[in-house]
Amino acid sequence: KTQAVTMLREAASNILKLHNYLYLRTDARIRDFPLMQSPIEMTSILLAYVFLSVYVGPRLMANRKPFRLNTAMIVYNISMVLLNAYIVYEFMMSGWGTTYTWRCDLIDTSYSPQALRMVQVAWWFYISKYIELLDTVFFVLRKKQSQITFLHVFHHSFMPWTWWWGVTLTPVGGMGSFHAMVNSAVHVIMYFYYALSAAGPRFQKYLWWKKYMTAIQLTQFILVSIHISQYYFMEKCDYQVTLWIHLIWMYGVFFFLLFSNFWIQAYIKGKRLPSSEDKPKQNGLTSEPVAVVANGKHLENGNAHHHTNGKILLGKVKEI
Repeated sequence: KTQAVTMLREAASNILKLHNYLYLRTDARIRDFPLMQSPIEMTSILLAYVFLSVYVGPRLMANRKPFRLNTAMIVYNISMVLLNAYIVYEFMMSGWGTTYTWRCDLIDTSYSPQALRMVQVAWWFYISKYIELLDTVFFVLRKKQSQITFLHVFHHSFMPWTWWWGVTLTPVGGMGSFHAMVNSAVHVIMYFYYALSAAGPRFQKYLWWKKYMTAIQLTQFILVSIHISQYYFMEKCDYQVTLWIHLIWMYGVFFFLLFSNFWIQAYIKGKRLPSSEDKPKQNGLTSEPVAVVANGKHLENGNAHHHTNGKILLGKVKEI
């Protein structure tokens, strides 16, 4: 018993030391922002999100009729368009449209107005990933559980979790922030598409460009990969935390391959996604793979063929 108590005390002491270490390593300019003090709060929120979206939500809705949330979804999607447009503008004004060279741009660790502006927009980008968790809430309330795929849940939880470490332990900015600006720009287009889609059948004629959303996503990953790849060919670039350079490059290449595979399957081989009247199911699953976008959303904004077994599906990538 005494040994167990001693082990618990040592474990608690080590956790406290880790917490203090992280606190001291945290960028002092962002330390007092909401959800920035400790990884415990944000990890708890994201674990709760996974539990609610995978287990609790589907069971609460099992014997209830799906909610019609078109108005709420329109307001939400338009709000996300405006938020992401603001984030893009702030990234541009924080360096990308003013002082950056778009090559070896280092992190500005000073307290200059522009450096503080970069810290603030990085925080807004981080917070926007929590707001995007509402994507899943809408799926649950509308009983579109088939759209809550493994990729959807993984992306929505992993993205804010990794960004906490990136923003706190690495002073944000420089060439490592380019992918966030590009991602927000794509989300402006994406959420605008979803707003039109949620507005009803009378707006379907304005959605002729949905095929090109995949091309826009592919362009995003090409831009991010090319930009960050410059680091490997420069004679000298003293970017302060090279680990994030490698991670961003891997992220860009990984999702480029996923979306390229979808493009080949959908537009070259002609294997389009199943329609609502379509193919028979085998063991509750459609005979073709369910596909999702990088952020886990379905192109039809919830109108795709679905099933109600409440299980997460490991889907292939789908256009946005």
